[in-house]
Amino acid sequence: MMTNKVGIWQLRDEIVDASLAHIPFDGWTMVALNRGAEDIGLHASDTTRAFPVGAIDAIEHHSRLADQRLLAVLTDLDTMPIRMRIATAIRKRLEQNTPHREAVRRACAMLALPQNAPMGARCLYRTVDTIWRAAGDTATDWNFYSKRALLAGVYSTTLLYWLDDRSENSLETWTFLDRRIENVMQIPKLGKRLRELAERASDLQRFFRA
Repeated sequence: MMTNKVGIWQLRDEIVDASLAHIPFDGWTMVALNRGAEDIGLHASDTTRAFPVGAIDAIEHHSRLADQRLLAVLTDLDTMPIRMRIATAIRKRLEQNTPHREAVRRACAMLALPQNAPMGARCLYRTVDTIWRAAGDTATDWNFYSKRALLAGVYSTTLLYWLDDRSENSLETWTFLDRRIENVMQIPKLGKRLRELAERASDLQRFFRA
């Protein structure tokens, strides 16, 4: 059973990678997947075996595969400040798909459909969770969820900006990313200041009641 499972995952990897050249023309369809499979000497039956749910399942696998490959290249984050770790991880996550930008665009369009929203949410959560874990996050309290929610906003808006960025080496995207991270970094500081103000107000109330 384990051998068969590993074989299916490898088969999915190979078909998705081979299909990326066809997706800009055929979209995320079984046609594109079958053509990719044919390119590497496989058959339509192999595509069906790898993705029995259909081509939409290949989109989720492509996202999962990109997350795995991201972890493989994030090897020197420990020496960086946390904000730089996050920026580096997001940048590498996008850069690894630069040759397949149109395939990513079409995947986003598919995941934006109402019936695919749960899968889109899973893909986004998996990516931001991968980034935070790679950055060394060990939170287990409510910060675990708030950090991922904030990063989901940063990542998704940066992704959309990157899709339409035609600047050299996507320099405008990385500037946009830095601004978004700077904005998000202010939120915990604001929360801390609000808590401090609330505590001071409570102390004043106790003082005047005394």
